[in-house]
Amino acid sequence: MNLAKLFKPLIVGTALTITLAGCGSNQGDPKGDESAAQPKTTENQEVNIYTARHYEADDELYKNFTEETGIKVNVVKGKAEELIERLKREGESTQADLFVTVDGGVLANAKQNDILQPVTSDVINENVPENLRDVDNQWVGLATRARIIAYSKDRVSPDELSTYEDLTSEKWNGKLLVRSSTSLYNQSLLASFIELNGEEQAQEWAEGIVNNFARQPDGGDRDQAAAIAAGTGDVAIMNTYYVGLLANSEDPEELKVADSIDVFFPNQETTGTHVNISGIGLTKHSKNKENAVKLIEYVTSVEAQELLSAANYEFPVNPEAAMPELLESWGDFKMQELNFDTLGEHNKKAIEIFNQTGWK
Repeated sequence: MNLAKLFKPLIVGTALTITLAGCGSNQGDPKGDESAAQPKTTENQEVNIYTARHYEADDELYKNFTEETGIKVNVVKGKAEELIERLKREGESTQADLFVTVDGGVLANAKQNDILQPVTSDVINENVPENLRDVDNQWVGLATRARIIAYSKDRVSPDELSTYEDLTSEKWNGKLLVRSSTSLYNQSLLASFIELNGEEQAQEWAEGIVNNFARQPDGGDRDQAAAIAAGTGDVAIMNTYYVGLLANSEDPEELKVADSIDVFFPNQETTGTHVNISGIGLTKHSKNKENAVKLIEYVTSVEAQELLSAANYEFPVNPEAAMPELLESWGDFKMQELNFDTLGEHNKKAIEIFNQTGWK
């Protein structure tokens, strides 16, 4: 599968950023400012976003959208689950037009909670492949990131790597690093195994991973990479975009970490590498539907997708969008083929398995 033809661009313009009080992102590093303000609306000239993506790159896209269209973008930032509950509580009175989040499971949860409505647009359908859109058109992919195996260039040969399942083998005993089971990225990874392989094999995998821990899970994906560089472990499960951020950091220590690791896409001969998605959905009670659809069309355009990918090192969803040199250097890879809704369907069972196997 050609990555450049699988993914597409994303950009948005922002004139005003308002954040939900006390809510930080549980998916990304950057935190939103604290504020309980509700976005104001001005007929036909605004669009209001509730977002769990807290990235400067997104803010820049919103700003660009405003400059190109004259439509002001008001943004409320918070944790995904809190924003979903807020949309349910506000009901028809909500001022939110769009809901943005990371993780297919969260998007499925939003859909199940009946806070979204279908989006119809030939432009969007042209920009984003069918497999990166909800089957009922209730959300559209913005960007993706692959959950890969990072490994020490000095201590591991890529010939030793093959699949996620192989990480449970004895050769990786005491050498494997991964973040906590509270990470949505890990929950969705295990949920994908439940869907593809069944609950029994998924539990066996989780048990094998726990047995091979180099240490108890600690920190985020960047911390796993840093632990490889420090010699704490040899391999780690992490997201590709963190590798890009490390490799292009202004911090000399993070650059050293990036130089010490390389990326391996597992399961290329079997089920494919797990890919998670960020998505945007039109809220059920949008007051600025036309503007909201215009924004979705814009953030999935080639121009916007290229800007987002260049700034955040995520894979674009628009197949025509060019990727940064680092992402291009990794080449094409086979991705898991599954309905992103299943990540939400199996989330509860994934958490149960984590608890049963001692994956803290």
